[in-house]
Amino acid sequence: MLNKKKSITIKDVAKKAGVSSSTVSRVISKNPKISPETTKKVLKCMDELGYHPNAIARSLVSRKAGTLGVIMPSTSKDALLNPFFPEALRGITHWASKAGYDILLSTNDSKNEELAVIKKYINSSKVDGIVLMSSEIRDICVEYLSSVDFPFSIIGSPAENGDRINHVDNDNYMATYELTRYLTMKGRKNIAMIAGDLSLMVTKKRIEGYKKALEESNLIFEQNQVYTGSFDEKTGYEYASIIADLNPIPDAVIVTDDLVAFAAVRLFKQLKLEIPKDIAVASFNNSVLSRYSNPPITSVDVNASELGEEAIKLLVRAIEKGERGNKIITPHIIYKRKSTEMDEQ
Repeated sequence: MLNKKKSITIKDVAKKAGVSSSTVSRVISKNPKISPETTKKVLKCMDELGYHPNAIARSLVSRKAGTLGVIMPSTSKDALLNPFFPEALRGITHWASKAGYDILLSTNDSKNEELAVIKKYINSSKVDGIVLMSSEIRDICVEYLSSVDFPFSIIGSPAENGDRINHVDNDNYMATYELTRYLTMKGRKNIAMIAGDLSLMVTKKRIEGYKKALEESNLIFEQNQVYTGSFDEKTGYEYASIIADLNPIPDAVIVTDDLVAFAAVRLFKQLKLEIPKDIAVASFNNSVLSRYSNPPITSVDVNASELGEEAIKLLVRAIEKGERGNKIITPHIIYKRKSTEMDEQ
């Protein structure tokens, strides 16, 4: 939920600090005529009251930083090892450069650390806006940025208030629905799923699409055949090992990320399972790992670079025009390869 408390104004800060509103404005704009003692006192009061100038006020009292903050997801350790994020960053840096902005990248170990970094960026005027590269179901960073009206955009979908939040995403529900239906039409009747972190909106939507496709194919959705975890190789190895021990072994598995799928395929092959004869494997992101795996993996291209570009376009419009609540859905494409296509073996 968005913060419902009374908004703190520049007048509240001035009253607490015992100075005029214009003095507070000059402190915010870093006017050299304000003494260090007064600046320190005003900034302390701002911090105690939780006051941060909104986007419009900032544009009136300070010059642009010329920099955009990009916050990597804390739910994925070593996220840059996952091909999705470098590809999305490629789109981000390309369009930010075209728009005349530099990028300040932040990686953190927890959501609380993410929030602390965001507050530091805003309070120190380091950035003009922020891109969040993921969205959680209960996201304290989204709530905070909305409450202080600081320009931001999300790669992903917010859990609520989407009509007020700039975001770009795929239709993850439909992409997973189509991928699951494709496998059922290939004759697969026992389809497991290795999903991502359950706190993420993308995971929620993909599980929903998978479940709906099974139901429409008259197949039973088994909650114990949905495995959730991180977007890394370790997750792929661990869950592939569990799946391979099931009796009967599923005849297909949908994996939420190519890096995880790549590890799962290697484990299945080590256990002498034939792909796709014994178990078909399908994944997401259409990265180089899916194309050059042995066998090549069927994968959904989510256009990661385009997601990055569109996130920056939305952010720049939020900074320069004050726009809020814009939503862009980028197209997805399923690339069918030997990991699911028996006739291509």
